Parts: sequence; structure tokens; C-alpha cells
Amino acid sequence: MTSEAPPTPTRRLCIGVTGHRASHPGVAANHARIEACFGAILARISDGVATAPAIPGAPPTAPTRLHCLLADGTDQLAARLALDHGWELSCPLPFGRQLNTAINSAPVSYAAARALLAGGLVADGPTAGRAAAIEALCDKARLFELAERDTHIAALFLARCESPDAAELARLFNAETSQRVALAGIALVEQSDIVIALWDGITTAHVGGTGHTMVAALDRGAPVLWIDPAEPEAWRILHAPESLATLTNEEAADGRDAALVALVHTALDPDGEAPQPRPAGDRGLATLTQERWHARSNPLAHGYRRVEALFGDDAKLSPFRSIRQRYEPPEAIGSGSGAALLAEVSALPQGDPMLAGAIDRAVLRRFAWADGVSSRLSDAYRGGMMVSFLLSSLAVVGGIIYLPFFSTEGKWPFALLELLLVAGILIITFVGQRRRWHGRWFETRRVAEYLRHSPLLILLGVTRPPGRWPRGTTTSWPEWYARQAIREIGLPRVAMTPAYLRQALEGPLAEHVASQRDYHFDKAHRLKRVHHRLDLLSGVLFLLAVISVVAYLALKLATSLGHIESGLLAHASKYFTLFGVIFPSFASAIAGIRFFGDFERFAAISEVAAEKLDAVHRRIKLLLSAPDSALDYACVAELVHATDAIVVAEIESWQSVFGGKQISIPA
Repeated sequence: MTSEAPPTPTRRLCIGVTGHRASHPGVAANHARIEACFGAILARISDGVATAPAIPGAPPTAPTRLHCLLADGTDQLAARLALDHGWELSCPLPFGRQLNTAINSAPVSYAAARALLAGGLVADGPTAGRAAAIEALCDKARLFELAERDTHIAALFLARCESPDAAELARLFNAETSQRVALAGIALVEQSDIVIALWDGITTAHVGGTGHTMVAALDRGAPVLWIDPAEPEAWRILHAPESLATLTNEEAADGRDAALVALVHTALDPDGEAPQPRPAGDRGLATLTQERWHARSNPLAHGYRRVEALFGDDAKLSPFRSIRQRYEPPEAIGSGSGAALLAEVSALPQGDPMLAGAIDRAVLRRFAWADGVSSRLSDAYRGGMMVSFLLSSLAVVGGIIYLPFFSTEGKWPFALLELLLVAGILIITFVGQRRRWHGRWFETRRVAEYLRHSPLLILLGVTRPPGRWPRGTTTSWPEWYARQAIREIGLPRVAMTPAYLRQALEGPLAEHVASQRDYHFDKAHRLKRVHHRLDLLSGVLFLLAVISVVAYLALKLATSLGHIESGLLAHASKYFTLFGVIFPSFASAIAGIRFFGDFERFAAISEVAAEKLDAVHRRIKLLLSAPDSALDYACVAELVHATDAIVVAEIESWQSVFGGKQISIPA
């Protein structure tokens, strides 16, 4: 079957907006200036998107997506302006839609509150107007609703409306709702390349407030465009939490527009975050899309995996069994290895009926392609080095093996053999370097591993913030590719109910964590065996070398003492010379394979990852034992973040091991 590479993800800029409500004195006093400032900034961002350099072979840039919580004031102003620019609107709501509308409509009576919660009409004109404004924007937005605490929050809301003078009740309601707003704010930050904040600069201490969200954004590496409501035209770009200590503009006033456009271009450029230019021969983003698909692995490149089979498998498996792999084609993964996951996604209560298909197209197919391509490149790179180590020993042995059997006149065929073996090493090295086996493997493997667990993030509206993705020295396109693939879906159109959270926990999340934990434990045990057995074999070969030398010296001594005829020594010395070369040569090759493979360190990396995943799995089981009323989105999101952190740490660890091991002549 011939498969085609999935299309390059459609690139998209994502903007987050947070700010004060319309009742804030600064917002009320300068509403017109603030609106003009927001309009100018969004127009400048649109210009930056339009002027971003095109990516050859990639789809056109998708409309910019704006994230906000739809609170009155800043959020709704930005939402309306964004829609006027043709942007998409995606809203992480702190509550379910109906409760969110009721709370943000600020009803002035208990009756109005009950009517809003019931979806009915409200007699009070201003309250009805605020509700209508929110609902109108909700109808145009993709809503991600944090609704699992709605029953509890709604009860507090009604109680507060019924007893507005109850101070303790008001404090409890404010604390609970602030926590929900903070969670939605984090979802906004994680999805955004740039966060625009309308903030008076007074405090960051209010949980869920604008200053609090700004700190969360800066702490996660997202640049913040700060607008002071008292002086909106003097907006500033902040890049680090420390910026809040001085609130000093980090770009010259006359360079703000250029700095903003540069941020936009960097976010849309696959190589925008790489600190160094790509080396010669590196095709960047085209590395993945221009790869040729192979249905099966190449038997000639199985060297590394054959070493694992010979020295790592238990006695029940034949070390000489077929290890040829069949790569799952992208178009088949949805009905193959990904079918169970997609079925679980489709069965999530109050889930998005389109989500499973979107995950298949945007994530699973791209994962299958990257995984198959990377596996074959891994074989070529690591298998090539295994063969080179063996050829180097064979070349040494081949050059002298004639000694016991032929005179010097018969040496030339063996010299020719030695030349051919050395030429084989040079060819493997030249082809591997020219075709960038090492670099292409690294890059495509990064894509595959990021995408492997990304459905879990998508299901729960969790993602790694743009500022916290790993960065390669010369390449950042793998992270950009994975981020944009996830962004094609964005926040799911779902309501996070207790039933949704429980099913996502015990299904996709628990199953993925358990399978990866078991994989890493098995891998760690297997690689430990490989390391131990290779170490043992090289030690035995060196011992045999020592024995052959000692035997020769003993024979020499016996000859000198007259116990053995000198002719026997002359005849045997050539064999001893041969053994003195064969044993240490192959011992060195085995030691070189062990050093290059770094099996012991990889075992340690997998063991650490497995132990961390096991701890996460225990936490999942513990949370699943709680009643539905105790299931909290924050806890579930933290478990997903923990899983993501383990995956990324494992990727960075194996990259640090193999990063400097370019394909080269074994010397």
C-alpha cells in the first residue's frame, strides 16, 4: 500500500484576552480610547498574519483565533472586534453556559437569578441586556465549559442572591467563582501565543483576576501586551514575570508595532524559535512531508534491533526470529490501533460528536506517518552504526587471517577483503551523513512522541503553553508541527461534567498511562539485559585474548627449556598472533556497540519514566475512587499535565544521550 504524507498542519495564530469589567472606573472613564486601542492592536496583528512569510506546500494561514472568558467589559469588547476582523472566537467558560450567563448578567434579584438559571426571560431590562449580549457571543463561539461544579456553584449563587447581605456567603461564593475563573484563565493562556491584558497595575493577588492571569501567562512563557486603562495608547509588551516588578516597556516606544509583528511572525514560522540557522541539507518542515513511505522495515538495517533481540530478550523468544516491522499507514490507524481510543472519545457524555473524527485527521494520521518514518530512520542510523562497528573488526581480522594458511604471496585477496570492508564503513558513514539519518530521526521522533499522547490533552482542553515547549538548537519545526496539529482542533466543544471527567479518566487517560508505564518498565528490563550481556561478552573476549597471549608465552618458555620442539612454536605462533588480534578486535567492537547504544542509560531513563507514570496511574485510581461530586477539573487537568511533563522529560533525556552521537567512522 502506498501512503501519502498527511498535509502540513494549517498554521494559526492564537490570541488570548483578559481584562477588567465594564464597571471598573478606568474602563468606564476611557471606554472609547480603550476600544480604539484594541481595534488598532487587532488590526496590527492581522497585518502581521497577512505579511508572515508563506510556507512552501502548506495550506493557507487559518483565521486568527481569539480566546476570552466572555465577561462583560474587556472580554466582550475584544470578542466583538475579533469577529469584525473575521477571527474565530473560542471561549473557555468558568461554568456551564447557562450558569455562566446567569452569573455574568449580574441579576439584581433572586427571581431574576432563578429565571436566568432556568433559561427564562428576565423582567429587569439591564440584566436582560447583559444576558442577551453574552448569549449572542456564545452563539458565535466555540465553548469549552467547565461545568463539573455547576450544581454546587448554582446553589451558592442563588443563596447569595436571596441573602445579598450575608457576608460569609458572599465570601464563599467569591472564592469558589474566582477559582473557576482562574482555571478558565489558565486554559486561555495555554492556548495563546500572545495574551492581551487590560490591567490597572494595582494587584496580581486576586485569584482569577486580570493581574493573576497575567502572572500565569508570563510564568508560562507567553508574552503579554499590557494596556493600562488610564493610558491605553501607551501599551507595552512584557516577556517575563519580572517585568511586573518595574512595568518597564521592554521595547522602545517607537518599536512596539515592529515588536508585535515580530512576535506574530515568530509564532507562525516553523523555525521561528530555533536559536541557530538550520545546517546545510536540513529541509526543515519539509523533512516530514517529503519523506517516502515504506510499508515495512528494511532487513538490512536491523542491526540495532537485532542486538536487542540477541542480548535482551528472554529465553522464550528465539534471538533469530524475524524482527521485520510493518508500519501502520496513516489512513488505517483510525480503524486499527486508534479505533479503541476514537470509540471512547465518541462515547464521552456531552462530548463533541465531531471530536473523534477531528482527532483522527489532525493527530492520529500525522502520528502514524511520523512514527513509521522515524522508525525506519532509526533503523538506518542505529543499525548502520552497529554494522560499522562489526565491519571495523572484520576488516582488522580480514587483513591478517591469511597468516596461518598462506604465504605473503597469497595475502592480496585478504587485503582486498579488508579494503572492501573499510569501504563499506566509509559508504555507510557518507550516506548516513549526507542523508541526515541522525537529524531526520531526531526530528520525526519528536513529532511522533508529542502527537502520541496529544489526544489526552485535547479531550480535556489541556495543552503545553507555547513558551514551555522544548527547543532544539537548530530546529524548532517538530514542536511547531505538533503544536499546530493540536491547534487545528483547539479547545473541544464540550461541557466538563462529572460524568465526562470520570469517563475520560478511567478510559483514555488511565489506559494510556498504564500502557506507557508497562512499555517503559519492559524496555528498561530488556535494555539492562542487553547492557549486562554485552558487557559480559566483551569481557569474555578480552579474557580469551589474555589467555591466548599467556598460552603463547608459556609455550615459548617450554620451548626455551627444551620441553617442546621449536618447530611446534614456529607453527603455532601464527595462530596465536591471529587469536591475539581476533579476540581484542571483536571485544572492542562489542564494547563500542555497548557504548554507542548506551543501553544502561536508556534503561535508567525508561525506568524513571515508568516509575513516574506509575505514580500518575495510582493518582488516577485514587481520584476515580472519589464520588462524582468530588471530581474536579483542576485535578484531572493536573494529571494530564503531569503525564505530558513525563513524556517531554523522557524525550529530552534520550535526545541528550543520542544528540552528540552523529553517524561517524568507528575509531
